Amino acid sequence: MERFVTDERTGLKYELVGDYYLIAGDDEPEENQAIGVWWQRHLRYLKECHRGRYANLLTSSELNAYLADIDRQAEELFLRVVKQILLDGDAAKYHYGHRYR
Repeated sequence: MERFVTDERTGLKYELVGDYYLIAGDDEPEENQAIGVWWQRHLRYLKECHRGRYANLLTSSELNAYLADIDRQAEELFLRVVKQILLDGDAAKYHYGHRYR
């Protein structure tokens, strides 16, 4: 009997364990990624406002990769905005997200 088989209909990969075929896990472990503030906020947003999207990402095992990408993009944007404010030379005119002149 073959050690690994792939179901043509579903595309799932199975591994022979003893006398039974069990669904094979990923060969590569998931990367340990730090959970940032943007990750947490977007997760809360998905759970509260887009439950279908959240469930879809969760069941397809894409949630962590999706949130890691969101966190990375948001952090880059945040740092770019902060840098621009500091280069502008007058950070005092920015108060609570409003720009004063």
